[in-house]
Amino acid sequence: MIEFSQVSKKYYSLTALQDINLTIPRGEVVGLLGPNGAGKTTLIKLIAGIINPTSGEVRATSEGTWPSIGYKPERLIFPGNLITSQYLGMIAGLCNVGREQKDNAVLESLARVNLLAAANKQIKTLSKGMRQRLGLAQAIIGDPDLLLLDEPSSGLDPEGQDEIQTFLEELRIAGKTILMSTHQLPEVTKVCTYLIILKDGKVLYQNPMAEALTLRPHVAIQVDRPLDGAKQLLMMVHNDITVDGNEVILRDEAIGMRRQVLSILINQGFDIVRVEQRRVTLAEIYAEAIQ
Repeated sequence: MIEFSQVSKKYYSLTALQDINLTIPRGEVVGLLGPNGAGKTTLIKLIAGIINPTSGEVRATSEGTWPSIGYKPERLIFPGNLITSQYLGMIAGLCNVGREQKDNAVLESLARVNLLAAANKQIKTLSKGMRQRLGLAQAIIGDPDLLLLDEPSSGLDPEGQDEIQTFLEELRIAGKTILMSTHQLPEVTKVCTYLIILKDGKVLYQNPMAEALTLRPHVAIQVDRPLDGAKQLLMMVHNDITVDGNEVILRDEAIGMRRQVLSILINQGFDIVRVEQRRVTLAEIYAEAIQ
């Protein structure tokens, strides 16, 4: 849907993005991760057309047509004296929603983010969580093809976060493309189908989520007490063996040496509590990428 080709963005002497090459695939929920200052918000603003790149090109892919966009920024600033539905009606007009469809579009957007009860309330009376929902309602007005969501669940309680995650899944099933920046790894694991990790303005990782989470399986052998005394012996067996507390982790080629490791542990007097086949977690992928 959207391609970045050697894109850099500078703010005077600060380089926010440097020589970025990446693709936002159509129909995916893309999780954009990275520490504060990584360039996530700058990347989103480039796609939204709020700012222009210093160099390089941001373009639509082979379809050729720039998608319609709905945008929810991280910092939400609303006209507090307006009624919620009145504000969304104004947004609908800006999105070229016809007069006959405007009222229905407003009510539908409020219903989809569970905010109908606030339709006749002044925005300044809404809680932070309700304002987050209003930001999402604003983003989906006009039925855009691409949604840019900066911290969509910020300020919501766990129940509200679950509702938003269900809503995002519904949008994906409906064929929408979503790019969401977030610090909540469980949210990314649950709803995202594609993963991009930024640090210091550079892309460190990009992969489909299913592929990312099936890479590098490993075996964890848990014993009944800390392995301090046997740690050196176990790590001498293979470079892909690590010891953490009362667990031995076997990765890559070392997985085939499971029986040998079990034999060593039993001979050293350890009781085997659990042997578990695991997949790499998103937290591990993220920590390795940004270290």
